[in-house]
Amino acid sequence: MLPTSLPPLSKSGHATHCKRCLSGLPSSQVDIDPAKLALSFYCLGSLDVSGELEKRTRGWEREQWKEWIWSQQTSGHYGTGFRASSYMTAKHSTEEHSVHDSPQIIMTYTALLSLAILRDNFSRLDRKGLLKFLRSCQNTDGSFSSEPLGGDSDLRTTFCAFAISTMLDDWSGMDVASALQFICSCRTYEGGYGQSPFGEALGGTTYCALAALRLATKQLDPLERQKTVRWLVQNQASNGGFSGRTNKDADACYCFWCGASLHVLDAGDLVDKAEMASFVAFCQFKFGGIAKIPGEHPDPYHTYLSLAAVALLPPDSPEGTSWALCPLDPLLNATYQTSSWARAHIPAPKVDDDDALGDAGI
Repeated sequence: MLPTSLPPLSKSGHATHCKRCLSGLPSSQVDIDPAKLALSFYCLGSLDVSGELEKRTRGWEREQWKEWIWSQQTSGHYGTGFRASSYMTAKHSTEEHSVHDSPQIIMTYTALLSLAILRDNFSRLDRKGLLKFLRSCQNTDGSFSSEPLGGDSDLRTTFCAFAISTMLDDWSGMDVASALQFICSCRTYEGGYGQSPFGEALGGTTYCALAALRLATKQLDPLERQKTVRWLVQNQASNGGFSGRTNKDADACYCFWCGASLHVLDAGDLVDKAEMASFVAFCQFKFGGIAKIPGEHPDPYHTYLSLAAVALLPPDSPEGTSWALCPLDPLLNATYQTSSWARAHIPAPKVDDDDALGDAGI
């Protein structure tokens, strides 16, 4: 039975948790260490969406985080992108590239957004190399691998390719038609999307499919949309949370994956926002951070996605401003201020006609 009064959202505690994880991980999360770049995005994203970044961090800290992210940019035969972290990576000559130190597509997506959160000017971004990296990751079926020489190949990595192309404002790094065919092949009889063709419908990969389609300015037909909306709405559990698969328990992260999917389909009004917020409230840890379910240890992943869900689908809370968060762009999964910065600063600088003629010696 859910309470009639919504507990406060502990934005200060969650900001403390995420800033602490930027400095060092608790023992319960050391397994995330090899993927520090994604972890950094969840921490910085939590600070950003809660409006706590400027309040809780200093200028020198933000500059230090920028430098560390840029140190993960790696280039080679297959192009340029960002690796997961320097974990287990030996220092190598800038003139040689090891296949064991390849960029990773999900980490590249999170690196670009993290730098946008920190308001970097992207002067060090190798845009041509990044496009080459995207081309080297696309497979013959239209999907994208996480790395040029293999790795995971599914809707998650494919969404990241769409998001990176959007931020670059350059789609020459991918065969869009082939990628769209792959997305359609992952659709299931339930109306959701599996991780790959013939897979079970999942909330996370359904979001990846719908957001990628919208980034490419594609829409579901009315009957497909109706079926997908129905499946997503049915995933909201009686405790207010969302389950990621049919007949599974609710998990805080799926409040975003399923809630954002409904928002992308212009059906966010079908979410019971008050009950969703109540579920998130009970997943809060008393010392900061949000867990996947009540009573579990918190982590930056569930903290960020829970806050993102509330930012996108806020409750009508009479409890003051604790539940007020920064508006979120559901397609890039960042605040509108951050996504606007990314769209403005990541694309290659435009060259006007006079400059082009001057460069040509005319």
